[in-house]
Amino acid sequence: MGGTGVASAHYSSGVLINPALLAKSKDEDDIAVIFPSVGAQISDKDNLQDKIDEISDEISEDRQMIDDLTVAGILADPQGTLRELQGAAGNLADQLEFLEGKTAHANAGGGIAVSIPGSGLSMAFVAKANAHGRVSSEIDRQDIDFLRRLQGSPVMTNQMALGAARNGSDVITRNLNSVAMGRGAIVSDYGVAIARQFEFNDLPVSVGVTPKLQQTWLWNYTTSIYTYDSSDFSSSRYRNDDTSFNVDVGVAVDFGENWTVGLSGQNLFSRDIDTKDIRILNGRTGQEVSYQDTYQIRPLVTAGVDWHTGLLTLSADGDLTETKGFKSEDNAQYVGVGAEITPLGWLAVRGGFRADVRGNDSNVFTGGLGFAPFNTVHIDLTGIYGEDETWGAGAQFSVTF
Repeated sequence: MGGTGVASAHYSSGVLINPALLAKSKDEDDIAVIFPSVGAQISDKDNLQDKIDEISDEISEDRQMIDDLTVAGILADPQGTLRELQGAAGNLADQLEFLEGKTAHANAGGGIAVSIPGSGLSMAFVAKANAHGRVSSEIDRQDIDFLRRLQGSPVMTNQMALGAARNGSDVITRNLNSVAMGRGAIVSDYGVAIARQFEFNDLPVSVGVTPKLQQTWLWNYTTSIYTYDSSDFSSSRYRNDDTSFNVDVGVAVDFGENWTVGLSGQNLFSRDIDTKDIRILNGRTGQEVSYQDTYQIRPLVTAGVDWHTGLLTLSADGDLTETKGFKSEDNAQYVGVGAEITPLGWLAVRGGFRADVRGNDSNVFTGGLGFAPFNTVHIDLTGIYGEDETWGAGAQFSVTF
């Protein structure tokens, strides 16, 4: 439903979004267990990570070819050596120009919850995690200029070939200093939600709070683009972690039988966590360059409204604050709309749209189905598609008893 849920979610799943919704259970509602709720979304229209891996493989092959050069071999076939080196230089320059300024990113999440509704106080045990990853490059224009000169100057190419034959491939590769960067973050929460409903001026007002332990793992995989290997992204060499306390709060108000308005605040305590400091040697200057980022945890306040009947639900959510992550990335601020129709008691059909009003993330359409045989087992499936080749999927399995 376009990522909405602050006012419209069911009491069992709403606790993952707005803890106040836990108090909106009915007298006949039972203990609900979500195990699990999972989803993922990826945007990579240029197949960036594979392209960087290809460059790494190509430079390894070129390095081996250069290391195999001998002065006698060059003198025996100068034109063949010239064509081979110029072709390799031109192809590599083309790939670097293609990668310049491009990024790919992915998000994933998962959660489990055990919700125990009550006539007075409702409680839930919650565990959830959100992951974010981003791959980008820092292309050194001097790399491209050097490769273009090598491609277009037979004299320079022959000089470089003879130098490499005598002293090794570093004569050429030390002039190549572009960098590939992989940033990753996993934030996991473990908490107990408490919610209660009050009457205020004849309006049912639900209030909820989730104090939680919060663990964060960060990855700063930064390396020469010519040695990048996607399998090293999760290496402990590039990882650090942090543990602290945080809290989520929420409120929901019912206006008559058909309208609900909600407000949620997640991560009310702010903090900044630095990644590991990775240093890379620049072959041209002989100096180390430091690469470090900071992950920002900030309060995320979202308002929502829901109109519902027994057959149809319409909902809308909007972030009142920005979604922050790594300081090196642009912030996002989302709005979403969604609809659900229940033509049968055991079937729900859903659709929606979510947009980033800041224009820094892809706008997406969502669709899904919900199955509830015997109103005991609940299976919810979601698909996501959007601009910039954005794809995603999600599933949730829950049981009430």
